[in-house]
This record gives sequence, structure tokens and C-alpha cells, in this order.
Amino acid sequence: MKKITLNKTNIYFGTCSWKYDSWMDIVYTRPESKTMLAEYATHYSSVEIDQWFWSLHQPGTALLPKPKDVEDYALQTSGDFRFTIKAPNSITLTHFYQKNKSEPLKVNPHFLSAELAEKFIASIKPLQEKIGMIMFQFEYLNLSKMPSLEHFLGLLHEFTEKLPAGYPYGIEIRNPNYLNERYFAFLNEHNLSHVFLQGYFMPPVFPLIKSFQPVLHSPLTIRLHGPDRSGIEKKTGSIWNAIVEPKDEELHELVAMLIFLSSYQNDIYVNVNNHFEGSAPLTIKRISDLLTSELH
Repeated sequence: MKKITLNKTNIYFGTCSWKYDSWMDIVYTRPESKTMLAEYATHYSSVEIDQWFWSLHQPGTALLPKPKDVEDYALQTSGDFRFTIKAPNSITLTHFYQKNKSEPLKVNPHFLSAELAEKFIASIKPLQEKIGMIMFQFEYLNLSKMPSLEHFLGLLHEFTEKLPAGYPYGIEIRNPNYLNERYFAFLNEHNLSHVFLQGYFMPPVFPLIKSFQPVLHSPLTIRLHGPDRSGIEKKTGSIWNAIVEPKDEELHELVAMLIFLSSYQNDIYVNVNNHFEGSAPLTIKRISDLLTSELH
């Protein structure tokens, strides 16, 4: 679905990544992987890049985007196309991933490194005019990784004060206990957006958005993920060309929320994952049909 405009609000619909052969005949008419994004961009107004998130490798190497990839993405998309980009997890992980729960935690030396963030943002500069959001995704911050919300906000303050100007930044957290007035007020004070995640173990986004709408900073990003990643992978066999777990009620809530938000937000990004219903492109088609029905 291409961008729509409601009450002067631009709403961008896109998927979480675009590299799925099983979208043939839904999105793609040709199998050449090198031109997938160009064909994708004829159908949708935005896409989420998550390939640069997976960047942290022991003993401490932090990978950055390849210049050729960045250049290709810029060339394959038009000027009004937008990217929402997940920043490297080398910046947002407090510790290295554990191979098993008995393994002791090992501190990530790059956690909230402004220097690394600056290098990352410099590496994606060719996309600057097309960046809708740079998202810093944090894992579930339990007490062994973060002593308190206040401590986290203190670290985040120091980090975000050093980020290059001219880019929209969003914070995604996966600790439901952090989603309170203090957190949202902090984001508003620092001109940061919250990235709303529908799925996993997070509370439903729609009541949250309504509760904190007065202090939400634009642009706003809603990421639609399902609650059971492994379960839906078994159902689909990782072939993402059919709706296998329809979420009619959530889609109706989303459409009502978008109409409500269109009086308040400048830009809204709706990022749909295959794991939400079984096929992100088909979910976007369902959202489009519902919006058309509501608006006519």
C-alpha cells in the first residue's frame, strides 16, 4: 500500500524486511534478489531494515553497513520512499547474548556508545533524506542488566545528547514496567519517539497510545509482531504467502487508532511482520481494505 494522507498526516505502510522468495506473485514478479527492493517500492511507501541490527559478535566486533548495500538501497527507491532502520544491537545490548542460561553475563563494551552510533549514522548518510526513523531496540532489561528505569534514562540522556542532529530517533523497550509517565515524559523532553511493539510479551499498543497521546513525539512507529514467533513458523513452514492466524479485532483497532492519531501526528509508520498473521503483504492488504471501508 502506498502512503496515504489523513488530516494532513502521512501514514506509511511497509513490512519488516523485504527479502522473501515466498512473496512471489504477491509482491514480486521476478526472482532476481538484486532488484527485489526496487519492485517492492512500487507497492509500498516504506520498509524496515533490520539486517544491520545483527551486528554484535564476540569477542567484541561491531559490524557496520556495507557501503554498497546503502548505495543500492538509495538507488532502488524513489525520493518519497522511507526507511525505518534498526540501529545495531552492538549499541543497544547491555551484554553479549548467552549461549545458555548458566553462562555468566559478559558486558558489551559498545553499549550506548555514542562514537559507534555516530559511525553507524555516517555509514547510512546516502539514505538521509529517506530515513523515517532510526530505531534503538533494547531487549528485556531485567535487574541483572539494568538496576532501574531511572538509571536507564540517565544513560539514555547522556547517549542521545551526543547523537547527530537532523535524524528522527525512536526507542523500543521490551520491559512493560518501563512504559509509564516518567518514561514517556522523558522521551517528549528529549524529542525522541517511542516505537510501539504489538506482540511478544508487551501490552497491547492501542490503549498505550491513547493514554500517552498528548506527550507522544512525531513521527510515530507501530511494529506489528505476533505473540508466538516459533508457533507461527511451524504453521507456515516459514513460507509467508498466506494468512494463518487472522487478527481481525487488532486490525480494526489499528484502523480506528490511525484515524484517531491522524489529528495529532505528522508521520506514522506501520511496520508489519510476517509473524503477525502469516504474510505481511496480505496483512497490509487487509488493513488497506479496512481503511477504505472506514473512509467511504
